[in-house]
Amino acid sequence: MSQTQRQQELYTEADAAELLNITVSRLHILLDEHVFSDGTRPPNLVFRPSDILLLEIWARNSKSAKVLKMPRR
Repeated sequence: MSQTQRQQELYTEADAAELLNITVSRLHILLDEHVFSDGTRPPNLVFRPSDILLLEIWARNSKSAKVLKMPRR
């Protein structure tokens, strides 16, 4: 497999939003709902492929019975 065919190791917020076919604002909403529910989302996050997979699940259906939502603090 060539270097160009390999999966990226890290994705920026813009990369992640593009892969998920959502806006960066929508990405921030998903992160605030599911990960940073206490309002502490740091700027300029980077994501691994496994993060993108989880974000995809949340983006498709944020009310999935199989995914637990983090409680508000």
